[in-house]
Amino acid sequence: MKRVLLAILIALVLATGGCSGSNPEDLFDTAKLEELQDNPEHAKTLYLQIINAYPDSKYADMARKRLAELERK
Repeated sequence: MKRVLLAILIALVLATGGCSGSNPEDLFDTAKLEELQDNPEHAKTLYLQIINAYPDSKYADMARKRLAELERK
C-alpha cells in the first residue's frame, strides 16, 4: 500500500512541477513526499518555506502541524 501511495505522490509531484515553489500546495505535496522517502530534514525545510512565504494560507497551518509532528519524532 505504501508503494502505491508513493507512486501516486511521485506522479502528482512530477505533474505539478516538483519542488518549483510556485505555490504552497506544490511545496506541501513535495514535503509530504520527502517524509515518505524518509527525508525529514528536507521536509522540514519545505514546511518552513511554506510558513515563511505563505504565512496566512491553509498550507502554512498544515505545515506548522507537520513540523510539530516531525519535531516529536
